[in-house]
Amino acid sequence: MRLAFSIARRFLRASKGQTFLIALGIAIGVSVQIFIGSLIQGLQIDLINTTIGSQSQITITSRTEDKLIDDYERWQPVVAETDPSLRSVTPIAQGQALLVFDDENYSVLVRGLDFDSAEGIYQLSNRLVSGEMPSTELELLVGQDLAEEAGIKVGDLISFLTNVGQETTATVSGLFDLETASLNKTWVITDLASAQGLFDYDEKITAIEMQLEDVFAADTVAEALHSRLGDGLSVNHWKADNIALLSGLNGQSISSYMIQVFVMISVLLGIASVLAITVIQKSRQIGILKAMGIRDSKASLIFLFQGLLLGIAGAILGILLGLGLAYAFTRFALSPDGTPIVPLVIDPGFIALSALFAITVSTLAALIPARKSSQLNPIEVIRNG
Repeated sequence: MRLAFSIARRFLRASKGQTFLIALGIAIGVSVQIFIGSLIQGLQIDLINTTIGSQSQITITSRTEDKLIDDYERWQPVVAETDPSLRSVTPIAQGQALLVFDDENYSVLVRGLDFDSAEGIYQLSNRLVSGEMPSTELELLVGQDLAEEAGIKVGDLISFLTNVGQETTATVSGLFDLETASLNKTWVITDLASAQGLFDYDEKITAIEMQLEDVFAADTVAEALHSRLGDGLSVNHWKADNIALLSGLNGQSISSYMIQVFVMISVLLGIASVLAITVIQKSRQIGILKAMGIRDSKASLIFLFQGLLLGIAGAILGILLGLGLAYAFTRFALSPDGTPIVPLVIDPGFIALSALFAITVSTLAALIPARKSSQLNPIEVIRNG
């Protein structure tokens, strides 16, 4: 085996230009695979963060006539123990109301949150445009778009009309930006107790919202929750409400895999064809080696080792090219605010898998010339030159 490996290295060194071109072809295939894979992963994560990253991924609601969940504390440990991937679990008390300011009326959704547990979902402290988080009852946050339309500023007093029929006055403590126009224009956020009092819910809530470590496991976790909570509560998840988004993500993944597979197939065919020519070029040397007693299996190993060495060299060069291409993309393909159009995800596991795939493909590509070399007749090769 050492002899075959040594001869393979000598053959590669003897044709440095050809060796470099083959390694470069493998490297380009690996770099394209890494770049496209990182781009698709980054695009998917960006889409997920934009669409559901700052909202509930699983929501529990009541099936009772008043649509209220009683005794939330009783359900909280049940929910928390159902799945360890639950990252944030928070109670919600919300309702439709009419916001009155400066003799104008605006239809809004008042959402009462437990700010400590809701921070993991909505990250409100990082989304404040001005002002501060509510610290006392009947202080609230208003969306930036609604504030601009109505002329509301931090410290203003606004009134609410709800189905309870009593007008309530509250103070604007801050303005938020959830980066979604519809939410910025319709949501008004306050603490849980204020919302419960505003809609006369007593100690009841309207929903339990949560986020997961793995957002794509939402359907599985929701099913497990439903089996534990019983028929009195309804469990909904984002995947059921975003079928079009899921279809788009699946389409992106499939197209990415197809591109990567066809790139590596082209690399395989290129390596096989070049090494097959190498068998013809080196046929006289192989014939002499066979005449000296080298076995057919070792003659085949020479080309398998060539494929392996070319794959390793191409994989290393391809990783460097792929990372360089990704870096250039994040520096030159920028949005107006200076951030990358698509944040690339550099996944070491994916890069290692791409390199291993390239090495495997290049080694397999050497099987055809290896088989051809084993069929050479040394006497005929030497006689015919």
